[in-house]
Amino acid sequence: MVRKKRPLAIRDLVLMGLFSAILFGVQLAFAFLPNVELVSLLIILYTRHLKYRALPVIYVFVVLEGLVFGFGIWWFIYLYIWAVLFAMTMMMQKNQSLLGWAILSGGFGLCFGALGAVSYIFLSGPQAAFAWFVAGIPFDIAHGIGNFLACLVLFKPLDYLLARLEHQRIE
Repeated sequence: MVRKKRPLAIRDLVLMGLFSAILFGVQLAFAFLPNVELVSLLIILYTRHLKYRALPVIYVFVVLEGLVFGFGIWWFIYLYIWAVLFAMTMMMQKNQSLLGWAILSGGFGLCFGALGAVSYIFLSGPQAAFAWFVAGIPFDIAHGIGNFLACLVLFKPLDYLLARLEHQRIE
């Protein structure tokens, strides 16, 4: 039996806008801490609950980042790096382990610099990409640890809230 896709409702659009604003607000709130963020955790959770509808949420966030902070080389990284996390989360949909989600979030933070260096290869050359990656290793370590710990502490309560919100839908 083929399931029909439910069309976007006004409620979905409002939630997607709200979730984009939350991503951006959380990014701003933690901006003073180097590579400590909740965006990765929220993208994992949004993807778990919204599935493909998380993509517009992610890209509204990316555009907001560019509008506020400028469209530098770093911004091109955001065009694909959050999609990588989205894809990894989609592949892990059946995972029920908190530790599994924490490892995904922490591993993503740890690999953020390596994933980001890809754009520097094309925009500035391999030497610039390598220099950018090596210079960022301490930040990637902090990023990975921060993501891992944030996921361990916040995943279950936020997942519960999103599940409750999902079950309150009027179909």
